[in-house]
Amino acid sequence: MVSVKISPAGKPLSLARGLPVTVEVKNNAKVSDLKAAIATKFPKLYVSRQRLVLKGERKSLDDDTLLKDAGVNDASELFVKDLGAQISWRTVFVVEYIGPLILHTIFYWFPQVFYGQPVQHSEVQKFAYALVMLHFLKRELETLFIHRFSHGTMPFVYIFRNSAHYHILAGLFLAIDLYRPGYSATSPSIKGTIYENTTFLWGCVAAWLFAEYSNFLTHLNLRSLRPEGGRKRAIPYGYGFDWVSLPNYYFEILGWAWFTVMTGSWASILFFIVGSGTMANWAVQKHRKYKKEFGSDYPRNRKIMIPLIF
Repeated sequence: MVSVKISPAGKPLSLARGLPVTVEVKNNAKVSDLKAAIATKFPKLYVSRQRLVLKGERKSLDDDTLLKDAGVNDASELFVKDLGAQISWRTVFVVEYIGPLILHTIFYWFPQVFYGQPVQHSEVQKFAYALVMLHFLKRELETLFIHRFSHGTMPFVYIFRNSAHYHILAGLFLAIDLYRPGYSATSPSIKGTIYENTTFLWGCVAAWLFAEYSNFLTHLNLRSLRPEGGRKRAIPYGYGFDWVSLPNYYFEILGWAWFTVMTGSWASILFFIVGSGTMANWAVQKHRKYKKEFGSDYPRNRKIMIPLIF
């Protein structure tokens, strides 16, 4: 057995007023086992709320690391920080994507409430509504049945920040703009224009479907690389990954690009720009992690997110 002293990081913790304490775990224990032992003594300080740091270090210890590999031995001292109330990443994604589904449904079916008059939906409004609903239903199903998360939880307060992007930009702003009278079948801005041309609309839908299906295939590929409950990753290969490190982002952007072409909506343009910038930033960070984790084994000619360009 290994005896480890656990002390509060900074001021005393309200959920663990008995700190510091000595906790015993097996010699081959992982950091997660130590957290579980701490949670046994202080149930309100459950595993996902804990951040452990070895005395004299700044980096937090990863749950899957063996204590001996982290430099933790008998009589070591670790500091625990309360990360606050946690919520699962899966729940976060479900909440994020439910917002646009609800808002678009309300604005599409009850326009008189928001615009003060009924709206005879144009073809472009019908197509846009169908594509938005299909996209976010797909995201919800992927969240529930496809995605595997490297981190189980995040601080609860962050759900409001994360949800704002989808609820406001893809939900409220996009719905307000798409289903207004200016996009209706009787609007001079639509009548006689390309936005009521079914050949144009179906062409955009076909391109959008290609992007959505390609995005789905990359998610299936990523799922196959990580066993259930595990965090270990492998180098992804195959469709999309032979060109870039993050093809799921590329196809996501491509889908919204075609949606924007189809609608010409200012709100869609805004969501496309903000979303593309956000995903580009994430892509750069994940590309660097891939190269650092796999070193010389990682394909050198692979771009970050956009084939042949970036």
